[in-house]
Amino acid sequence: MVGCTSCHTPLPSTVKLSAFGGAKFHDPAFYRSLIGSLQYLTITRPEISFSVHKLAQFVQTPLECHWKMVKRVLRYLSGTANYQLHLKKENSMSIIAYSDLDWGGDLDDRKSTNGYCVFLGSNLVSWASRKQTAVARSSIETKYRSMADLVAELIWVNNLLCELQFPPKESLILYCDN
Repeated sequence: MVGCTSCHTPLPSTVKLSAFGGAKFHDPAFYRSLIGSLQYLTITRPEISFSVHKLAQFVQTPLECHWKMVKRVLRYLSGTANYQLHLKKENSMSIIAYSDLDWGGDLDDRKSTNGYCVFLGSNLVSWASRKQTAVARSSIETKYRSMADLVAELIWVNNLLCELQFPPKESLILYCDN
């Protein structure tokens, strides 16, 4: 993929991947190997975490459409090799968190995916994206679970700062996608 055309996002926001309905990829061992390498890369490139873990759901029997999306992640990495997380010194110790979700977005099991990010001042200090463990009956139920996960993370960050003798002076702020 050296010299390939880059793209702006690891996966398109409209893509819906499924384990069914397509031609099987000719070399599943290579697919697994590449997904493993990309998972290792998520340590230093957290913005590809969701995409890589979504594609990792299909390592048992990858399809050609999954391989096409893996190549897209590689094209994204090719064009963003100089991207970095910047941490800068600030006087503000305000904690602001954002939550988002995709209700019933998995075509195979209809489970929802939620994600969040937590900022200390303008520095990103915590983030996660995961599939929920149960099928939600409504988008409100999914939002409640997503925000409950985020509140647990906020409590953990708050307690960590208190243990480090830097308790937040302001209230914790949580924004939901609604």
